[in-house]
Amino acid sequence: MNRSTRNRGLTKGTRLLAVLGAFVAATALAAPTSSAQEADTPRATAGALASASEAVLQADVPGTAWYTDQATGKVVVTVDTTVTQDEIATLRKAAGANAANLRIERTTGTFDKLIAGGQAIYAGGGRCSLGFNVRSGSTYYALTAGHCTDSASTWYTNSANTALLGTRTGSSFPTNDYGIIRHSNASAADGRVYLYNGSYRDITSAGNAYVGQAVQRSGSTTGLRSGTVTGLNATVNYGGGDIVYGLIQTNVCAEPGDSGGAMFAGSTALGLTSGGSGNCSSGGTTFFQPVTEALSAYGVSVF
Repeated sequence: MNRSTRNRGLTKGTRLLAVLGAFVAATALAAPTSSAQEADTPRATAGALASASEAVLQADVPGTAWYTDQATGKVVVTVDTTVTQDEIATLRKAAGANAANLRIERTTGTFDKLIAGGQAIYAGGGRCSLGFNVRSGSTYYALTAGHCTDSASTWYTNSANTALLGTRTGSSFPTNDYGIIRHSNASAADGRVYLYNGSYRDITSAGNAYVGQAVQRSGSTTGLRSGTVTGLNATVNYGGGDIVYGLIQTNVCAEPGDSGGAMFAGSTALGLTSGGSGNCSSGGTTFFQPVTEALSAYGVSVF
């Protein structure tokens, strides 16, 4: 990995947490290859698509994210602005005979784990956004991004680190991107998500996202934002060895500091903000860790 310095660690006030839900960063997808062009290419087999996807992984180009689009029979590879034409050629070369099964799309900005200074929940000099409060019996926890919980064990609700939120009891990053913090005060756990307009959304269930679904996300940097799910089971190469699998890809915008925040549809929890590119002025591409996987891993549920 030759561009790992792009990844901002949770140091010097760069990571964020928002206690009642947060958000991601996103980027507008470049226009896909025309349907007429795709119609000229025979539809690939499942084996060929799997080989193409594995080839992109093995090429190991930071700033790339990809998923298999079953509707078009293509492996959609989204590349950020750090990826050069030579690196795109490397991806196609790695795919070999399956190169025609790749659809390359450009996005603005760079893929990052969306870490920055700001308000929310804190650890040391950094902060991240909290996704959902959950429970197991009478014990209450906070779910957030694993790249946040990886950096510290004790979390607070203020930047002075005097109001204790709780202690990390689990963390998984990379490969996955989820972590869990046990609340020190169970009465402080609120099962709702803050909408940044003085109101809250009650979260009563968790589910799996689907392509085309209208979603919202909440975060401490950019507030409440809306968008659409554009892909499932995406793999993202953030660089520096940080590769995460099985993510939800969206066109929701977000900015640094939204990491770990909540993505939801109505009263259903869907995901935790992992990272992305762009901003809420120009748009962006955002990736979310499916929340059902984190709930299952820790044996907890929304309430």
